[in-house]
Amino acid sequence: MTDYYEVLGIDRSASDADIKKAYRKMSRRYHPDIAGPEFEDKFKEVNNAYEVLSNPERRRMYDAGVDPNDPSASAGASGFGMGDMGDIFSQFFSGSGPFAGGSSGPRPRRQSGRDALAHASIDLKTAVFGGTAHVTITTYGLCGDCAGMGTTNGERPTTCPDCHGSGYRQKVVRTLLGQMMTTAPCDRCEGYGTIIEHPCPACQGHGRVRTNRDVGITIPAGISDQTRLRLAGQGEVGEGGGTAGDLYVDITIAKDRRFTRDGDDLHCWVRIPMSWAVLGHGVDIDTFDGPRTIDVPAGCQPDDTVTLKGLGVTKIRQQSDRGDLIAHVSVEIPTRLDDHERRLIEDFAASHDTDDTGTPQTPQPASPNRKGFFSKLRDALS
Repeated sequence: MTDYYEVLGIDRSASDADIKKAYRKMSRRYHPDIAGPEFEDKFKEVNNAYEVLSNPERRRMYDAGVDPNDPSASAGASGFGMGDMGDIFSQFFSGSGPFAGGSSGPRPRRQSGRDALAHASIDLKTAVFGGTAHVTITTYGLCGDCAGMGTTNGERPTTCPDCHGSGYRQKVVRTLLGQMMTTAPCDRCEGYGTIIEHPCPACQGHGRVRTNRDVGITIPAGISDQTRLRLAGQGEVGEGGGTAGDLYVDITIAKDRRFTRDGDDLHCWVRIPMSWAVLGHGVDIDTFDGPRTIDVPAGCQPDDTVTLKGLGVTKIRQQSDRGDLIAHVSVEIPTRLDDHERRLIEDFAASHDTDDTGTPQTPQPASPNRKGFFSKLRDALS
């Protein structure tokens, strides 16, 4: 007998909420639209496990050693077995069946649809300001020919002549105590209590059809990578045109060639010539807000940063506020100089390394992790 608890990955003491949570997780993992058609059998196994464990009566029967999904469990002519004991238990203790005032009624044709999962990739600018993304999903949608009724020309299902609309029929089961009367879903109407005489040709009576659908997704400003968004009622339409499940969309933010993101801040790298770093200069850069000029101060050192306030990522919990844009300065040091240029650099270095009286300055200890600008220049030219 299949271990349905193991299929859903839960303990036998799991609550109804635990069972539902585990089912939603496993159904998304093994849904054929997401995992691929090779997982269809696994997906059916997950559904079978949920149908048993989510129903208190069927779960009690299963815990007693009877698999409700096993046709032999309720066979009346196969002799006494665990299936017979399960039927006996259900008659006397489940509150249903002929000895408890009748069955729980026919199974409704309209069933709630399952959730769906999709993936969408957005660019960094959309993450900064928000916007709209689109995904195409393949799932069950409402049948347009019958509007979910499952019948042709608007006909209504007729009452089943075998069970007279109850959805169940009584069966005689042989037990050690003799013959007992039990109930089982009607074979003719499959427990619905009604029969569709002329099914809709488009959906074969199911009220839904397989379809491709484009869904627009509103992306909130400041969204983070790997965020999952929920779109209520955009999932799979249920049997009989039932209420649609939800659509979950996993958002991935593509890498940007100019900027990287760190929380609510954006970072970029600006290359400037050596003379701009010495004398200071304005540098034009393109930002997500349009062209901006950053002021590189005189004496700027390699790896210094210049911050542009409020040009970063929109803060997700405070949409009126944004992070900063931080520009990292990279100084380009020339590697080939003619004799005249070399003499100018040497004269400049000699002047920079002495004070106003011409007395050499006391060298300052250098950081082990960072060289000064002229140290790097000398290294590059040596």
